[in-house]
Amino acid sequence: MADALRAATKGHALEVAPAAAPAESDAAPVQRQERSERPARTGQAPRRSNKPGSGARREGPASGGRGPRRDGGPSAPQAPKAPPRPRHPVVEKLAGLYPALFGDQPLPLKRGVFQDLMAAHPDAFEKNELKVALGLHTRSTRYLNAVAMGQSRHDLQGQVVEAMAPEHVFHALVESFRRRKPRDGEDLQLKLRRRIGMAYIGSDLSRDDFLAKVQVKDEATQALLADAMQEVAEFDAKAEALATAHAASGKSVAEFADMYGMHPAAVERHLHRAAQVKAIAARPAPVAAPAAPEAADDEAEAPVAQADDQAAAAE
Repeated sequence: MADALRAATKGHALEVAPAAAPAESDAAPVQRQERSERPARTGQAPRRSNKPGSGARREGPASGGRGPRRDGGPSAPQAPKAPPRPRHPVVEKLAGLYPALFGDQPLPLKRGVFQDLMAAHPDAFEKNELKVALGLHTRSTRYLNAVAMGQSRHDLQGQVVEAMAPEHVFHALVESFRRRKPRDGEDLQLKLRRRIGMAYIGSDLSRDDFLAKVQVKDEATQALLADAMQEVAEFDAKAEALATAHAASGKSVAEFADMYGMHPAAVERHLHRAAQVKAIAARPAPVAAPAAPEAADDEAEAPVAQADDQAAAAE
């Protein structure tokens, strides 16, 4: 069984591998000479110690100057950071009224938040200016990051009212990564592909249902989505093989993980995903719902790709 399980999980990032044996070194340990055995240096001044209290100095004109210290000494001046972009005055006003929703780390907004704000503050906001401000806020990178994390929608009191739709999470992910600038050696495509796979798993939907909700038109995003779905399919196959082996073993998770040289948390992830896939497959087929009227009644409703249309339909 061990050989079959390892064969099933071979090549995956969380593949089952035997516990590693301690490595043996062929080289004999290096013996350091005692200070008394080292040959004395002739014609040179004794070496000065850098230990505290020895009188040695590492910088300064009196000591010959070895340059700036490494422990907090002078360093090269850094370029000043660019000031943050000014926000719309109405967004600033909203941040003062609702800092948890419109502050530096905003929360996703409920559907119909425009009407809620007009009802709560009938004389504080001009209708068209509030529409524009909400459109700018929900298209901001900070807001997109909150949606991409899959956070729930909140009302004006900061209470959770509904889960974020999977398609909104997906489109926010794609747009937020499109705006990012890669650091040295950073592979943003790899990170985005993994985040898409995590969003698919977090949606608790079947493959077909997830793809039906996520409407992708451009070829580059389609290819990225296909790769992410393939990676999840491979992980699901390995999770199913591991779950079958665990059930047949009669061992606890800790004992099973120790037997195959895995971390218990990795085993738990595989077992959880295998159970999730099984539960999704056992659900009855959803009944097709009648066509609903246009639901985009505020700037927080539609996917990012439809943000401009959404701002126009904010009433």
